[in-house]
Amino acid sequence: MTVERTVGMGAGAAGLATEDMVLNIGPQHPATHGVLRLRLTLDGERIVTAEPIVGYMHRGAEKLFEVRDYRQIIMLANRHDWLSAFGNELGVALAVERMLDIEVPERAVWLRTLLAELNRVLNHLMFLGSYPLELGAITPVFYAFDARETVQAVMEEISGGRMHYMFNRVGGLAADIPEGWPGRARAAIAAVRRGMADIDALIGGNEIFRARTSGVGVLSAAQAAQYGVSGPIARAGGLDVDLRRDDPYLAYRELDVPVVTRTAGDCLARFECLAEQVGVSLRLAEACLDQLEELPPGPIAAPTGKRIRPPAGHTYVWTENPLGVNGYYLVSRGETTPWRLKLRSASFNNIQVLGEMLPGALVADMIAILGSMFFVVGDVDR
Repeated sequence: MTVERTVGMGAGAAGLATEDMVLNIGPQHPATHGVLRLRLTLDGERIVTAEPIVGYMHRGAEKLFEVRDYRQIIMLANRHDWLSAFGNELGVALAVERMLDIEVPERAVWLRTLLAELNRVLNHLMFLGSYPLELGAITPVFYAFDARETVQAVMEEISGGRMHYMFNRVGGLAADIPEGWPGRARAAIAAVRRGMADIDALIGGNEIFRARTSGVGVLSAAQAAQYGVSGPIARAGGLDVDLRRDDPYLAYRELDVPVVTRTAGDCLARFECLAEQVGVSLRLAEACLDQLEELPPGPIAAPTGKRIRPPAGHTYVWTENPLGVNGYYLVSRGETTPWRLKLRSASFNNIQVLGEMLPGALVADMIAILGSMFFVVGDVDR
């Protein structure tokens, strides 16, 4: 943490000297959730200006896509937001399938939807446990990780991976459901519900937590729309947008997707949206399990051949990832590698609005605001 001081003369009859402090939070600091830098100008304890400075984790994923074939880019795609790996790789697969005009088997469609919702639960549980920790509440993170472990177990059983699943394929999925897996998935869903009840009992009515979050870091629907903010953060301010309902893909066309919203737009509303969204995702996952158990045995992927060559052209696919809207702009020249694959990551837009939110807040509230934005630095920098 480095400090710059800018000294000026204050106004008023007394002509008192004033001093603005330029404070760098990060790029390596526990308050920034990773390698993010915030350049704050302070007037005493009050933030005057805030500038998010990104790029410290830039790995050039979009350029790497251009020298990998269409099976290899799925592996790269699931790493920019390591808490939403299945959703990331799913979006790339959907884009390539659209270019190839592939019809994915129904069984794969429902199973993809199920796994996308379980991945959403894993993502949200991470933030529901870590956010109270940043405000001094240690216990909830243990309940959250206990619930996560039950879901991680079923995700690992079906895919072989705990975080980077690499389970999507162009045309469907890598494998079908193991014997007895639906029952274990239902048990994991029940365990998460119990864990969420414990977290709510610890945090829901906690007066210290509510005092630190209620009315703090307000983000309006208009501001969210202006900056392209999406996901639970935007919906907490009243921006009622969810692609699963508004532009449905996979099996969401056949599911009733309740959209969780609030109007306050503060830190508490963002936390409540995230918590309620877990319940919605669990219900959607159960609906997918019900449908899968009714479907007859069948293929889990459409045949594509060893060398995938989408025709020359371009397409744009967007998905409702756990942290918000993820977009994939794919340009093909008919080769085995993409000519261009541009990622529109949710976290990048969600971080840029900090320059609007933080001015006027106290330094002590900066940690509460930053933590409630629910971002992954790799998703910002790509």
